[in-house]
Amino acid sequence: MRRLTTILATTAMAVAAGVGATAPAQAAPADKPQVLSGWTQTSANSYNAWYSARQDQGAWSAYGFDWSTDYCSSSPDNPFGFPFQVSCARHDFGYRNYKAAGTFPANKARVDSALYEDLKRVCSQYGGATRTTCNGTAWTYYQAVKLLG
Repeated sequence: MRRLTTILATTAMAVAAGVGATAPAQAAPADKPQVLSGWTQTSANSYNAWYSARQDQGAWSAYGFDWSTDYCSSSPDNPFGFPFQVSCARHDFGYRNYKAAGTFPANKARVDSALYEDLKRVCSQYGGATRTTCNGTAWTYYQAVKLLG
């Protein structure tokens, strides 16, 4: 009997741990501002969390996030071959969702800075003059959204 109890307890803990780790759709939508904030920070961890959620949008449907994007708007999505498209999609995500929440002005500068950090992470995979060109292009995109976004 003791062994059965231990097995059942271990199984219950494993199931509970699995549910907690994989059930964002079960979370209360009241957490939406915190989730949105977590996905729009300047860190690579924030980008990775957003990207993971973007790949499984259905799991987050209860939150009603706007995942639509026009990528880099009227600028090239992949200027000079630099893959900026997904970074621009995260930027759109921040803009659209903070506007819908009515908190865009308070968050715009951080969302713009997150774009710049994302673009610099793209550029970090290059070396030499290519990296310099990429970083210059990233700076230009950042300045554009800061002024016109």
